[in-house]
Amino acid sequence: MKYVLAICVCLMIGCGEQPGHSVAEAAKEFEEIKALAEKGDAEAQYQMASIYGRGEGVEKDFKEAAKWHRKAADQGFAMAQRNLGAIYYRGDGVLKDHVISEAWYTIARANGDGVAMRAKNLKATSEQIAEGQKLSREMIAKNPKLINNK
Repeated sequence: MKYVLAICVCLMIGCGEQPGHSVAEAAKEFEEIKALAEKGDAEAQYQMASIYGRGEGVEKDFKEAAKWHRKAADQGFAMAQRNLGAIYYRGDGVLKDHVISEAWYTIARANGDGVAMRAKNLKATSEQIAEGQKLSREMIAKNPKLINNK
């Protein structure tokens, strides 16, 4: 977690301007987070998604952000699941799909994500919402790890 916070702060406000924290150190921290993400650490995967989604120290890349969110979401990381709901709602790096959006929001809600609980898929029809909720049940049946039982 300390790496995540350090790199995010560094990338947002500029490492070169921080006494005692160089661009090289930020790059090293990024590589450490990436290595953890590639090994399957859900929190690091979520942070990689955030870095690419915001373009913090890297070129903004919504497809890359969606990829990393999906990896974390598949492990039951609720914030990544909620963000996938938003990604499919807006069509950032993926095809816009209100059914898939609702499925991810539903799964995030099942994991207790407060933001997802308040999120409304305003552009979805009632049929799309029902279909998304059905899809979420099918997704959970195929991958029970989607529900974080911690």
